[in-house]
Amino acid sequence: MSQYAKDDEPEATRRDASDAESSRASRGWWDRNADDYQREHGGFLGDDRFVWGPEGLDEADAALLGPAAELKGRRVLEIGAGAAQCSRWLAAQGALPVALDLSHRQLQHALRIAGDDTGGGPLDLVQADAGALPFHDGSFDLACSAYGALPFVADPVRVLREVRRVLRPGGRFVFSVTHPIRWAFPDEPGPEGLSVAASYFDRTPYVEQGDDGRAVYVEHHRTVGDRVRDVVAAGFRLVDLVEPEWPDWNAQEWGGWSPLRGHLIPGTAIFVCTADGA
Repeated sequence: MSQYAKDDEPEATRRDASDAESSRASRGWWDRNADDYQREHGGFLGDDRFVWGPEGLDEADAALLGPAAELKGRRVLEIGAGAAQCSRWLAAQGALPVALDLSHRQLQHALRIAGDDTGGGPLDLVQADAGALPFHDGSFDLACSAYGALPFVADPVRVLREVRRVLRPGGRFVFSVTHPIRWAFPDEPGPEGLSVAASYFDRTPYVEQGDDGRAVYVEHHRTVGDRVRDVVAAGFRLVDLVEPEWPDWNAQEWGGWSPLRGHLIPGTAIFVCTADGA
């Protein structure tokens, strides 16, 4: 990673990581790497485009939150918003989004984009942990998260319950994560990433740590079944599970995502949930 000299690169390992350690690592990693991330991927993400993952599935086409024409006036919470590109698209549809992220530096990029382009509607930025949302019960009509928060937390049910709490009854939550099957394969975009190298059922977190053993990056694996059970345990009803296919127009490589792999195995899983009942 760019913030380390070659001799100081963190060690990659698989070990347990608590919720507190995972949160601390994520905040530090995204604060250090936000500039490089936005520089490398900002062109693909756009300033006001809602993309669900590296495949390039666009909310304007997928309408997983509902028809764009029905978003006007809806209060929407984006979790793990990064530079708030998705929220800016929502604002342009007339929605009232709140973009929440753990990383101060990522939200600074949201302010930079807002300064570059004053188009779209109102947009609120909040720095907070997804496991302790600073909002009243039933504050939002919709919630969304494109690769935000959930892959990086040790207790996803805690986050899901918080989202359920701040949604009104009948509200919808849509979130995307790395497709769980990808954990069985090396994180490589080329042919070397096409052979199973680990057990799909090994839930041991992936951790990058310094010489002192302190985690600087943590990502947690859940199987498809785990994700479904987490959704249900939090009080949601799963109404759809979308596995985007890799489109022919998308020639980019993004980490372990690539056209080669994307045409053979899924890279993203999108869970569409509703907060039914009172």
